[in-house]
Amino acid sequence: MSAQSKGNYAEALQNYYEAMRLEIDPYDRSYILYNIGLIHTSNGEHTKALEYYFRALERNPFLTQAFNNMVVIYHYVRLSPL
Repeated sequence: MSAQSKGNYAEALQNYYEAMRLEIDPYDRSYILYNIGLIHTSNGEHTKALEYYFRALERNPFLTQAFNNMVVIYHYVRLSPL
C-alpha cells in the first residue's frame, strides 16, 4: 500500500498482483482485489475498476466499500449497469 499511497500506481499494481499469486484466503484476496479496483478508478479505468470490485464482492459480499465505489462510478460516469 506504500506505493499506492505515494501515487506510484504501476508499482502498486505489480505488488497487488504478486499478493494475489501468494494469498489463498478469500477474505484477504477480496481486499487485494478491492485495492486493485481503487487504482483503476484513480486512473479513470472505470470498467476495469468495476470488474475488480465485482471480483472482490464474490469473495466478500460484505465489502461495502466496493458497493459504494460501484455506485459512485455508475452515478458520476453514467455507465449502464452490467
